[in-house]
Amino acid sequence: MEVLSLKMILEYAVHKGSEVIVLHFARHAEAEAALRKLDGCRWSKTLNAWYLPWSEDGFNRILKTMRRFGYVDYSGFRKPAVVEDKKSSAAQPLSSENLPHLENFKRWMQSRRYSDNTIKTYSEAVKCFLAFYATKHVKDISNQDLLDFNNDYILKNKLSASYQNQVVNGVKLFFRQIEGRKLDVEMVHRPKTAKALPNVLSKEEVKFILEAHRNIKHRTMLSLIYACGLRCGELLALRPMHIDSNRKLLIIKQAKGRKDRIAPLSIKIIQMLREYYSAYRPKEFLFEGQKAGEPYDSRSLQKVLKQAILKAGINKPVTLHWLRHSYATHLLESGTNLRYIQEILGHSSPKTTQ
Repeated sequence: MEVLSLKMILEYAVHKGSEVIVLHFARHAEAEAALRKLDGCRWSKTLNAWYLPWSEDGFNRILKTMRRFGYVDYSGFRKPAVVEDKKSSAAQPLSSENLPHLENFKRWMQSRRYSDNTIKTYSEAVKCFLAFYATKHVKDISNQDLLDFNNDYILKNKLSASYQNQVVNGVKLFFRQIEGRKLDVEMVHRPKTAKALPNVLSKEEVKFILEAHRNIKHRTMLSLIYACGLRCGELLALRPMHIDSNRKLLIIKQAKGRKDRIAPLSIKIIQMLREYYSAYRPKEFLFEGQKAGEPYDSRSLQKVLKQAILKAGINKPVTLHWLRHSYATHLLESGTNLRYIQEILGHSSPKTTQ
């Protein structure tokens, strides 16, 4: 059989409450005919992809079947580890004595105007910690309990270093502000932060990705992320009023760290934005989803990128943040001052930019 040059991405997802294996690739009759013969394999309009119920056997079968048609990239396939602990889990409800303490913690963070993401992250971390000691009252929890939680829950279940740091930071803040006492977090050996180089695409690869879509909306979203070094959330929070075409500036309001900043807009990007605006006429947000007035969904934007990668024939596990990294690197390579790049990216410290 002739080997086709299809580029495919295999990923894990939860679809309609079930774990599934999702396969993204450009539509092709022969490849789709082969998928129809796989037991349990179906097409999903929601996912805009073929999917199969998750199992080790299913993963091997779909991989073996599709390799006949080209390259299958499963480097980004990450199935969340099932966390099992006979003592407790984050899913367990808190005791009636401890629940009010967690609610007070949430209200305190809200009053101090912590970001929604930080409130959610710290609340879930503290909830998991308190649920682990379901039979203990908050006032009876000690330094040793924090150390045991780290060893018997986080390390035992091989949870990530970033999660470990989130728990330690959240628990530290909780006990200091709500309980009025300090836990000695130094007892917990913090993992060293990995210092990996950012993932960067070449200018040619970026060009292929940005030109892959014919849809002006999809092309404009990806182009704006690269052209202004935006984070995904920053793009989706933009409103039409944030485009200052006369000054050729994009105004990014209340981004990470609750900071406003501006980024330059090229004539080409402004023309693309005008073409997009004429076609879609967004009402509230610059890029809206299926419902007018609501922002575009971040997961849908990730799928837009994955489709572009496939069409561009790039065999790398590219993410939206790669475009931001690539933008900064290309500026640096062209001789742009590091301080200027720091301002555009919205970094507080030059070390982050470096």
